Amino acid sequence: MRILVVSDTHNKHENLELVIEELHPDRIFHLGDGEGCEDYVEAVAECPVEIVRGNCDFASDLPAEVVMRVGAHVVMLTHGHYYQVNYGTQILAEAARDKGADVVFYGHTHVPEISQQGDVLVINPGSISYPRQEGRIPSYAVVDVDAMGEFTYRICYL
Repeated sequence: MRILVVSDTHNKHENLELVIEELHPDRIFHLGDGEGCEDYVEAVAECPVEIVRGNCDFASDLPAEVVMRVGAHVVMLTHGHYYQVNYGTQILAEAARDKGADVVFYGHTHVPEISQQGDVLVINPGSISYPRQEGRIPSYAVVDVDAMGEFTYRICYL
């Protein structure tokens, strides 16, 4: 199974459409700040989509976070702004651990990251629409789940 992980599209879809067409993912995780694009993302995805609410998703009915089993892992999806991710991911990793998750996906910073916080894998795909890291190249994450349910993952750039 291949999972496309994106965040912070802010209602700008051109790059998302390109990546979906190229990858043909089996699932999509959108980590918030779509600004009302959830129906559109679900329509173009042609696969199951999980979307959480970001700080710019005003008056949204989307969940603030989702915790679920994916393969051999329990993952937490969140935008990250409730966990002070602009100052590090320690609080986020602790929250994921408290919820029984060993992998947490977050957005908000628009900066891609893969790190290990103790026993919790932390992944931020960056922003596919409005990147903020040095070089400002749009980014997303791809997670491949093998037959044993284990993950291989990477940050990809347009």
